Amino acid sequence: MMNSFDKIPISGWSFSSARNQNISPFEKLFEIFKELITYTSGDFDEAIDWLKELDKEYELTTDDYTIDDFINDLLNKGFVKAEFDVGSGKESKKISAKMERALRKFALKKIFGQIKKSRSGNHKTNHTGKSSDDFDDYRDYQFGDSIDQLMITESLRNMYTRTGSGELDLQAEDLVVKNTLNKSQMSTVLMIDISHSMILYGEDRITPAKRVAMALSELILTRYPKDTLDILVFGNDAKPISIKELPYLKVGPYHTNTVAGLQLAMDMLSKKKNNNKQILMITDGKPSCLKMPDGSYYKNSAGLDQKIVKKCYTMAKQARKLKIPITTFMIARDSYLQHFIREFTKANNGKAFYTGLDNLGEMIFEDYETNKKRKI
Repeated sequence: MMNSFDKIPISGWSFSSARNQNISPFEKLFEIFKELITYTSGDFDEAIDWLKELDKEYELTTDDYTIDDFINDLLNKGFVKAEFDVGSGKESKKISAKMERALRKFALKKIFGQIKKSRSGNHKTNHTGKSSDDFDDYRDYQFGDSIDQLMITESLRNMYTRTGSGELDLQAEDLVVKNTLNKSQMSTVLMIDISHSMILYGEDRITPAKRVAMALSELILTRYPKDTLDILVFGNDAKPISIKELPYLKVGPYHTNTVAGLQLAMDMLSKKKNNNKQILMITDGKPSCLKMPDGSYYKNSAGLDQKIVKKCYTMAKQARKLKIPITTFMIARDSYLQHFIREFTKANNGKAFYTGLDNLGEMIFEDYETNKKRKI
């Protein structure tokens, strides 16, 4: 049997818990709970049931600090709220907005925690921009910067993001200063496949996808606040979702309407005023669905249907004309699907990565950073 806080596999899914024995009992359980609440798509009761099962096997709690104590702390700290259901006459517990923010920070730290902030000057652009004398812009503090350039509010926000605490613990890595260098702004649409295959074949693919989305959201909110990120999901249809909805994201009994997702993504980007735009698409399967003009659905899961495939190529070419590169993160190894993605990428002049789940987040981060550095 593994020791407590080792990597614990659960039905094909695994997590690594805190090993630091100096942290409080609440913090130890909280690290595990954040994994579980993501895995259960925000279902508090299911997450606690998982936690109790893990506690039985790995003795996570003691007589001095029980699961009930942990639940009370979640309520007292504002991570969970109790709601009374008039219909059932019972009280239920839901995660709060504070917990949603904590999950984004947790995902960012988990995926991007080892990647250092880049120095100033890495946002190249071939368009003239305003200087920070015209609007607030900032960069990381460097030795020799004048103290009067220091931006207190942004520096404190970085501190709170890093520590997750309200205590004052300002460090050099938190400091940012006003920047007079021109920087490009990026508008990104992240497309997430929610077709049924994202949970088939004994592999949970939707949890890593939404964890990446939460991390990317927090990255942009804290490091690139002038960039924009829109998120959409696509199954039989495509629809936008808000950042706060990410922890609750689930797959459905859907086919894969890639065309609808691409069309919605381009519609979203058409409303953005900045020049640099991109689409990042996470998918694990072939396009298998089209919505017809009469509202019906044309579906074919057997191989690659040329009617659907040709429409995907058309959308890729349309995005290319609009100077919108598409980067596809393909969570599948089938040779015929890789061939389709190569042709799709060629039509768009975009990029494709054939990746597993473990390094999905790192690859998306590196691609996002690279796209900000190059001229699009």
